[in-house]
Amino acid sequence: MSEHRLLGTTGVHVSPLTLGTMMFGAWGNTDHDASVRVIHRALDAGINTVDTADVYSRGESEEIVGRALKGRRDDVVLATKFHGAMSDDDPNQGGSSRRWIIRAVEDSLRRLQTDYIDLYQVHRPRPEIDIDDTLSALSDLVHQGKIRYLGTSTFLPSQVVEAQWTAERRGRERPVTEQPPYSILAREVERDLLPTAQKHGLGILPWSPLAGGWLSGRYRRGEQPPVSSRQQRQPARHDADLPENRAKLEAVHQLQDLADEAGLSLIHLALAFVLRHPAVSSAIIGPRTLEQLESQLGADKVSLSDDVLDRIDEIVPPGTTLNEADRGYAPPALVEPGLRRRR
Repeated sequence: MSEHRLLGTTGVHVSPLTLGTMMFGAWGNTDHDASVRVIHRALDAGINTVDTADVYSRGESEEIVGRALKGRRDDVVLATKFHGAMSDDDPNQGGSSRRWIIRAVEDSLRRLQTDYIDLYQVHRPRPEIDIDDTLSALSDLVHQGKIRYLGTSTFLPSQVVEAQWTAERRGRERPVTEQPPYSILAREVERDLLPTAQKHGLGILPWSPLAGGWLSGRYRRGEQPPVSSRQQRQPARHDADLPENRAKLEAVHQLQDLADEAGLSLIHLALAFVLRHPAVSSAIIGPRTLEQLESQLGADKVSLSDDVLDRIDEIVPPGTTLNEADRGYAPPALVEPGLRRRR
């Protein structure tokens, strides 16, 4: 692993690659021992930052991470998230209300077998909840020593600014990181989100830098697109018959050709591209197996030439996201007709 990077203006040093653990547990690798081996290999390779969430397999991922970090906890920058529904029956077991946050953090601490979380993140925006209520609860947790820093994930630029403004005006702890979707196929955050984050000194931890597997090298020109479990879980992002995904597939074929010409794997090309942006602190990789992890290690040592970067810009222009579903969050005003039609 190459030299560590600063996480925004926190003074915390993070590895260029962060180990994301969404695929450990029922959502991916159900073998806990195998998942622990992946985590240990990542740490041994120099990755010092681990990201999870309570909603990943409803707590199972956090439990695996907690087990894997025994004896190594203080060497790791540990991040987790709250917001996702943790019950099918109780609507209060999720979201970003003070009531839920105070309970959710205790549940995560127990599963992670730790007495503090380095970075506690709001997993998605909740426009109907006063951001001050959320920041107030998180500030209390910072003052209690249960979390060190707070962050956000998949917030719109306006929501990032609102959180900063609210924290300053109300005397709350401010979010110090943002975790957006960012890959060669999903570049919209380059328009406003990344410059906004830089202006406010936020660390950026992009999720899905391999575009949910589209940039894994599995999609080869002239071959039938592979069928994956993600097609059933997220058809809007992965159904190859949809026009927007056909556009992604054509871009992937061109990017694979470019990677071949440059003597790189497509995985390394994709990760190196994300790491090249000056706003990015660390890119989150999400391997399910040791083989997948090994294919991603070393991407931080790859330096893309300006010619290669220019070719990437020709294939997917800066600021362009080929499929709306890859944005990770649809504002209510776009999905609820009543919010854009005068009654």
